[in-house]
Amino acid sequence: MILVDTNVIADVLTPSSEWQAWSIDRLHDCHRGDTLATNEIVFAELSARLRTEADVQGALHDLLIAFERIPTAGLFAAGQAFRKYRTAGGSRSNVLPDFFIGAHAQVTRSPILTRDTRPYRTYFPEVELIAPEG
Repeated sequence: MILVDTNVIADVLTPSSEWQAWSIDRLHDCHRGDTLATNEIVFAELSARLRTEADVQGALHDLLIAFERIPTAGLFAAGQAFRKYRTAGGSRSNVLPDFFIGAHAQVTRSPILTRDTRPYRTYFPEVELIAPEG
């Protein structure tokens, strides 16, 4: 299973995105060798962009992206990463969405298809990332 980050799905759904071609190509490449999935966090983030729940479900269906719930071990790992973030001086007072996605990937040993590598490399360095070079 490969977890797909919100930014990749948003690229595909946004014709004006400079990253649309890259995101479409990576989705196709990843789908050839594995199952694509996303979780509650990405679903919620997409819900802020689309009009209805059916639109979100339809977009995921059309992109052949399954929905997988975050295991409780992943939820715990997200909390631990957030604690590390706060201890290092992080200013946000709520657990960040990328912590849930990264922790989900960590506990399921799944790569993440994303363009935003910084939070994952910092707090989940053992997670494989499928991302643009650079």
